[in-house]
Amino acid sequence: MAGVLAGMLADRSLIYRGRFAPSPTGPLHVGSLVAALASWLDARAHGGQWLVRIEDVDRPRCIPGAAERILAQLAALGLQPDAPPLWQSSRGAAYQAALDQLRQIGATYPCGCTRREIDEALRAQGDAPGRFAERIYPGTCRDGLHGKPARATRLRTLVDGAEAIITWHDRRLGTQQQNLTRTVGDFILHRADGLWAYQLAVVVDDGAQGITDVVRGEDLADNTARQIHLQRLLGLPQPRYLHTPLVLAADGHKLSKQNGAAPLDTSDALAALRAAGTVLGLPDLPAASAADWRLAATRAWAARWGPPNPPPNPPPNPPPNPPVDRPSMA
Repeated sequence: MAGVLAGMLADRSLIYRGRFAPSPTGPLHVGSLVAALASWLDARAHGGQWLVRIEDVDRPRCIPGAAERILAQLAALGLQPDAPPLWQSSRGAAYQAALDQLRQIGATYPCGCTRREIDEALRAQGDAPGRFAERIYPGTCRDGLHGKPARATRLRTLVDGAEAIITWHDRRLGTQQQNLTRTVGDFILHRADGLWAYQLAVVVDDGAQGITDVVRGEDLADNTARQIHLQRLLGLPQPRYLHTPLVLAADGHKLSKQNGAAPLDTSDALAALRAAGTVLGLPDLPAASAADWRLAATRAWAARWGPPNPPPNPPPNPPPNPPVDRPSMA
């Protein structure tokens, strides 16, 4: 594979590799368990490997001890990864290498806009964003900074006059298409505060870990086109995607720590797994223990989403993560 990322890529054989990638902004709650369980079941149903990645690249939002608590919650439910976790906060050199590669092909440009300036430009166009709407970048700095100091780095979605229209298949949602240029605009890869943007970090790490299948909540489906666009520019393989149903809060929005989601109670592992399985559409499975339920759930998941008669145990010889030291939260 051409490009500076080639040396970082894990060996991509035909083996399935999935991942669960929580942000350590607090412990797991019911909604995040649904995503974790779905990704674990899909890996086990395909006889594949399941990895955990701690997405702590946004350090100011991370809570000390939250990552360790998340890992303990997963362990209490029997959801054990097949390799030590990968910590995004130790991956800055890899993200910089990817950004350098994109710069070399002319796919990025510096941006000097503040959020307020973007909102003002959108209002002037009659496109003021709503409370939860995407800010579609108007391309103000696409042809130069016009005297502003550079604040962030953006990825072009309009090249030689051609819009970036991305089509992909979701295993649950079916055929999806998004016009990145019109619905997102040129998006940020390196933020004004010096932090790496989620879109770049997740694409680089999926490539480095050899992820073949991404199973995650439906709220992240909108990110898929951006990530595929980056994968193509960086010469990385495109994983398969499956976006799962969400657990909704009383206000109708996704259940999250921001709207009062309580920490997940793992004292009764069987009950917690059953509840998450119900959200995922699994039938009522007879089981005397959490281990029995996981086995029955794996077979039920395979009947719907994967090959028949899946192996009940994880495969041997899990792939190594890129060599990094576990970061401190100091």
